[in-house]
Amino acid sequence: MSAVALVATAGLLLGAAPAGWQWPLPAWVPPPAVPADNPMSAAKVELGRHLFHDTRLSANGAMSCASCHDPARAFTDGQAVSKGVTGEVGTRSAMSLANVAYLPVLTWQNPQLTSLEVQALIPLFGEHPVEMGMAGREQTLFAMFKGDPAYRRLFAQAFPAEARHGDEALYSLSTLTKALASFQRSLLSFDSPYDRYRYGGQKDAISPAARRGEELFFGEKLECYHCHGGFNFTDNLKHARTPFPEIGFHNTGLYNEDGKGAYPKASPGIVEFTGEPRDAGRFRTPTLRNVAVTAPYMHDGSIATLHEVLRTHYARAGRAVHTGRAANPLRSEFIAGFEITEAEIADVVAFLESLTDERFLRDPAHGDPWTSGRPTVP
Repeated sequence: MSAVALVATAGLLLGAAPAGWQWPLPAWVPPPAVPADNPMSAAKVELGRHLFHDTRLSANGAMSCASCHDPARAFTDGQAVSKGVTGEVGTRSAMSLANVAYLPVLTWQNPQLTSLEVQALIPLFGEHPVEMGMAGREQTLFAMFKGDPAYRRLFAQAFPAEARHGDEALYSLSTLTKALASFQRSLLSFDSPYDRYRYGGQKDAISPAARRGEELFFGEKLECYHCHGGFNFTDNLKHARTPFPEIGFHNTGLYNEDGKGAYPKASPGIVEFTGEPRDAGRFRTPTLRNVAVTAPYMHDGSIATLHEVLRTHYARAGRAVHTGRAANPLRSEFIAGFEITEAEIADVVAFLESLTDERFLRDPAHGDPWTSGRPTVP
C-alpha cells in the first residue's frame, strides 16, 4: 500500500473522518476529474484493489478483473482478444487502464460509456459477450462480501455512511462499482524515462535513438502526434481543469469499407452506436503510455509488434489499401502513408519504449492483495 493509503487507512481505523485524497502527480500533470458522488479515498481504493483481483467476482471463480488487465502488462492481457468464463471469445482487445482517469470515453467503440462506475457493470454482468458471467448472481455476490471478514472491514471503512444504514446499503452495486472505479482512477503512470527526459530535465534519461524517434513522432513526416498527442499520448482527454472533454475516434484504414458491408461485422466501430455510416471502422485512440508492453496492437489485436504497426500499416496508408481492393473511403485524413527506413523505424520504436513506466508496472499498490489465498467460491 502507498504511503498516502497507509496514512488515510490508519485514520479510518482510529475512527477519524476520511482524509482528503492527495493525487501523487508531478507538477506538470493536472488532477483527474472525479464524480461528485464518488470522491476519492484511500479506503475506497484499497477495497477496489481487493475487488479487482478477486476471482470470486466471476461465475466459476477462475477469473478476476486482473485476468484481462494485468498490472505487469500495463493492465492488458497480452491476447489479441479475451475469453470470458464460458470460453466465449470477445471481439476487441483489452485496453490499458494506465491513466484511465483522464479518458472521457472508456472503450474502443462505445461513445456512450463515459463513467467508470457504469463501465464496471459490463464485464461483471454483460452477456454479449459473457465475460465474468455474474448476471443474475448479484445476491450471491453480496452474500460473499457480507460473509468475508476482510470485506466486512473494507466495505465499512470505504463507505461509513452506507454502513450506518445497514447491509443492503453497504453491499450493493453502487458501492461495488464506486470502489472499482476509485481503484482504476488511482492507476497513474507518469514516471517513464521520457517523462524524466522531457519534463524532469534528465537529458540522459533516454537514448539518442529515442531522441531521434521523438523527432520523427512529432514531426510532419509521420504526424503521429495529431492523434497521439498531449501528456497522455491520445486525443481523448478530460481532467479537473478542462471545460469539456476532448474525444477522438478514427478509422485508420485497418479494414476496408466499400458501402456493401465489407467491414468486419463483429467489431464495426462506433457506427454500432451512432448508426451513422461514416462512423464504420472508427475506434477510440488508445494511449501510447507503456505501449511497448501492451502487444498485440489495434482494436482486434491483429498486429503483433510495433515494427509491424509502423511498417505494414501506417507507412502504407492503412493495411487495407494492400488487400487488392480500393482504399477505404472512410479512412482518416491523417493516414496518408510515409516513406521510412528500417533505421528510422528502430528509432521510433526506441522512443515508444521510452514511454514504459517500470515503477507503474511493478507498483505493489496495484498488485494482488490476496497473496495468502482467498476463500473458495460459495
